Order: sequence, then structure tokens, then C-alpha cells
Amino acid sequence: MKKLLVLLLVALVAFVGYALFWPSAFMPQPWTPPPAQTGAAPVKSAPLDDARRLAADIATGPEDVAIDDQGRLYAGYDDGTIRRFDANGGDGEVFATTNGRPLGLAFTRGPVEPPGNAAQNGARPAGDGAAATPGQRAPTDEQTLIVADAQKGLLAINAQGDITMLASGAGATPFAFTDDVDVASDGSIYFTDASSKYGQHDYRADILEHGGHGRLMKYDPATGDVTVLLGGLQFANGVAVSRDDAYVLVTETGSYRVLRYWLTGDNAGQSDVFIDALPGFPDGISYSDDSDTFWVALFAPRNEMLDFAADKPWLRRIIFHLPEALQPAPAHVGRLLGLDSDGNVVTDLQDTNPSAFAPITSVEQSGGRLYLGSLTANAFAWIPAPQRDRPQP
Repeated sequence: MKKLLVLLLVALVAFVGYALFWPSAFMPQPWTPPPAQTGAAPVKSAPLDDARRLAADIATGPEDVAIDDQGRLYAGYDDGTIRRFDANGGDGEVFATTNGRPLGLAFTRGPVEPPGNAAQNGARPAGDGAAATPGQRAPTDEQTLIVADAQKGLLAINAQGDITMLASGAGATPFAFTDDVDVASDGSIYFTDASSKYGQHDYRADILEHGGHGRLMKYDPATGDVTVLLGGLQFANGVAVSRDDAYVLVTETGSYRVLRYWLTGDNAGQSDVFIDALPGFPDGISYSDDSDTFWVALFAPRNEMLDFAADKPWLRRIIFHLPEALQPAPAHVGRLLGLDSDGNVVTDLQDTNPSAFAPITSVEQSGGRLYLGSLTANAFAWIPAPQRDRPQP
């Protein structure tokens, strides 16, 4: 028994020495997380604990949901397919296959194609016969689906399901984790590269490192130019353009906050914090005209061990080298926040039941429904859109 304990101690010392001193590309940066704010709105479980699952067991990981003019539902899955369903999640069919990992989805009006040479701005064919045939353009009243594909980049898919690569990098830096997308009323496309260092399967490493590899970008359909609006972000995730196109919001998952980048007015080109100190990891964000609300999906609540290790890079090195089963894991909690235009929490929905629809990675409102996506679930879901709670004076 004594020899066994000695061997275990030697192995532990060797592991710690390896984690701390062996050369590695993983370079954790110290930071101090702000204490989580509770928000003004009371936490409610209903209607989140009664989420209606749609298109169950068809495929895995419908990370985002988009709704077209006809009320049809679109979701991207981890097998590379984007599938289309009726408003109730039935009559499913494969709309397109990206051969990557489609994440964020958003519709725009009319065709979107890179001007001139398809290789401009890092653009390249989507592969496997997916590129749209030159000269075949949809009528201007048809919708085009814009896709942030974690592996391929920024894509456009016309009504016939033909795929065009719009961009795979910005400047000299290729996208490693194209994440979410939204479209302004003038057709400008705003999207994120969650990390230029780590791909989608290594998302935990990027958050644990806190190295600032995320970017918020703009794609101009008229020129094909990609402009980096904000860099150095801690896992740049969800994107939402405001009602009047005055600003665009981006969730900074690794810092528990949402940033605002001003597009117009005296503050154009500047950024500030829209809401900070969130109680969990913000993922997808969307704006709804129906409720005048920004809806934020929280992937998981904060993890006490991760917050404790934030200012201790040595501890995060050890955590990083542990088997994934021993690393801090996200709790199975479904949670949505509704924010007003001043960044106040006005609705807070939470479901902690074992059967909760979680993790929630996106939320989109259409009429009286909120549609919920998930990175790992075998279905997407909807709940009745709640009436907006307002803080008590």
C-alpha cells in the first residue's frame, strides 16, 4: 500500500511538472471576473420548463434556428446539414450541406455573391458541387440564408440551396471558428470569429486560456470587403443588430458580458459595455421587433472553479492538461435573459430540472414564440414568448 501511494505521489508530481513547465501553445492569461449581478427581473421557470421539442432525433446539435418569410424553420447540425421544416418542426428535408459545421443563421433579401474573383478576401468554393452557378441569380424578393460555418467561413445559400463562399478570413488571419451572424437593414452582414486560434471542438480551451482571439467583423456585399470592427475579444459569440441599425451587439462569452459597437451617431466606430457581470456564459443573442427585446441565451451558469482559477494561470494549465472528464463541466441548466435597449435585464427564465432543454445556444423570436437552439441536443424547441417584465421603481 505504501509503495502504491509513493507511486501515485510521483505520478502526480510528474503530471504537475509536465502541465506547468512543458512547452505548450496553451498560454492562459490572468484576469479577474466581476461578481455576477442578479438583475432586476425575478427568475421564473415558466414557460422555459415546458419547452416543446421539435424535429427530435433527426440529427444532433441544431445550434441556431432561422425563420423565413413563409414561417419555415431552418437549423444547422453537426453533420454539416442545414435542414428545413414547417412551422411545427415537421416535413423535414435537407436544404443544403456545407461539409462543415453550420452555426449562426440569418436571412437577407436578394442574392449575395462576392464581387469579381471568387477568391477575393479569402473566398473559395464551398466544395462538392455546392457553389452557385455564375449568372444564376434569385429574384431580388427572394431570401438568401447567410451562414456562419465554424469550419468553412461565411457562406450564402440561395433559395435553391446553392452555396457560395463569401469569406474565409480577414486580412492575413483566416477564420478558425466562424460563429454567429446578423444582417442590418441595408444588407451589411455582421459576424464573429469566436477564435482565430482554436476551432469549434476546442472551444473550452479558448475560454480557459482567455487569450483574446475573438473578432467582430462586417462583410460588405457590395464590395466583398471584410472589416474587423473589434479584435481581442474573449470568445466572440452571438451577434445582434439593433432595431434602427444604430449599433451591433456581440456577446463576449469568456468575459460574461455583451459589448456594443456603435454604427451611427457621435459614437460611430466606438464600443462600450452593454451589460456586464452576467450570471453565466452568454451565447447567442437576437433582437425582436415583436417585443422590443434583446434575447440572450446563457450556455451554462458560471463555474466556481473556473472563476477561482481566473487569476491563477498555473492552475488553469493544470486544468487544461486534465482529461476532459475531470475538467470543470457546464451544468445542465436552461436559461434565457431578456434585455431592454439600455441593457437592463427585464426577463429572466431558468430551468434547472434534469429534463431541461439545455444547453441553449440561441434564441429567436417569431410572433408569439421563442425558438431555441442547442449545440448538443437532438432537437430544437420553442416556448411561448413571455410578456416583458419591467423592473420595479
